[in-house]
Amino acid sequence: MAQTRHTKVLIIGSGPAGYTAAVYAARAMLQPLLIQGLQPGGQLTITTEVENWPGLKTVQGPNLMVEMEEHAREMGAEIIADYITALDLSKRPFTATADSGVTYTADAVILATGAQAKWLGLPSEEKFKGFGVSACATCDGFFYRGKDVAVIGGGNTAVEEALFLTNFASKVTLIHRRDSLRAEKILQNRLFKHPKVEVIWDSEVTEVLGGENPLGVEAVRVSNLKTGATHDLPVAGFFVAIGHAPSSELVADQLELHHGGYVKVEPGTTRTSIPGVFAAGDLTDHVYRQAVTSAGMGCMAALDAERWLAEQE
Repeated sequence: MAQTRHTKVLIIGSGPAGYTAAVYAARAMLQPLLIQGLQPGGQLTITTEVENWPGLKTVQGPNLMVEMEEHAREMGAEIIADYITALDLSKRPFTATADSGVTYTADAVILATGAQAKWLGLPSEEKFKGFGVSACATCDGFFYRGKDVAVIGGGNTAVEEALFLTNFASKVTLIHRRDSLRAEKILQNRLFKHPKVEVIWDSEVTEVLGGENPLGVEAVRVSNLKTGATHDLPVAGFFVAIGHAPSSELVADQLELHHGGYVKVEPGTTRTSIPGVFAAGDLTDHVYRQAVTSAGMGCMAALDAERWLAEQE
C-alpha cells in the first residue's frame, strides 16, 4: 500500500533557496519536509570555486551545499532523497507524488526547483552529448587535458567555464554572438588576460562535427553573423553555456509564469498566484540568479509560509 505523509510545509528543491527555507521553517517549529530532487544541492554542486559567498573568501560549491544540508538537518528539517513527479495545487492540502511512490500532502508548499542549462537545439549537439558536448565544465573538464576546446556564451557562466577549462585544455576558444560580453568586468578582465583564451565575436555554432567510431567531437562549425562566412574550428570538446531555463514543469499549468517560464511572485514577497504556495531562488529570479539572493529568497519563503499558516489558524 502506497505511503502518504502529511507536513505543514513541503519544500521542493535543495539548492541555496531550498536549504535556507528548511533552516528557517525548522526554526519556526514547522517541521518541514524537503524533497531534494534529481540534483541534490542544485547548480552549485557543479561549480568549483565560489568567491562571492559572504564571509567565505573562497569555497568549493559542493562543499558549501553539504554544509547547508547539514545545517538544515541540524535545525530539525527532514531531508528526503527523492523527487516529485506530480504536484496538485488545485485544493488544500496540496498533494505531491514522489518517484518513490510516496504521496505527500502539505498545508503550504515552497518551490525551490531552480533552473537547468539551456541547449542550442542542434541535432548534432544532441548526438554528441556526453561524447564531447557538455554543459558542465567542472564535471567534464578533466577529460580535455592538453586538448583544444570551445565554449559558447557571453555571460558569467560562459566566462567562468572558459576560465576553469584553462586548467586542463591547451587552448580555450570562447564563441559569442555579439561583440561584447555580458559577464562581470572582473571575469572579463581575467578572460582577456589569459594566454590560453581566444574569443571569436559576432558568431554562432551551427553544427557539431565528429567521428562515429568512436563517437566524439572533432570540430564545431562557426558562422559569422555579420559576414555569413563559416569555418570549422578543430576542438575535442564543446561546452554550451548560454544560460538556464527555470525548472517550472511541475507548475507550468497551475501557477502564473512570466519571462519564459519563471514563476511569478508578488513584488517584495515569495507569494505566487495560489495562496499557500511560495517560490524562491532561480525558479522565480530571472534578474540576479545568484546563490546569495536565492538563499535570501529561501528565508523570505519560509517567513511568508509561517505567517500565512498562522493566518489560516
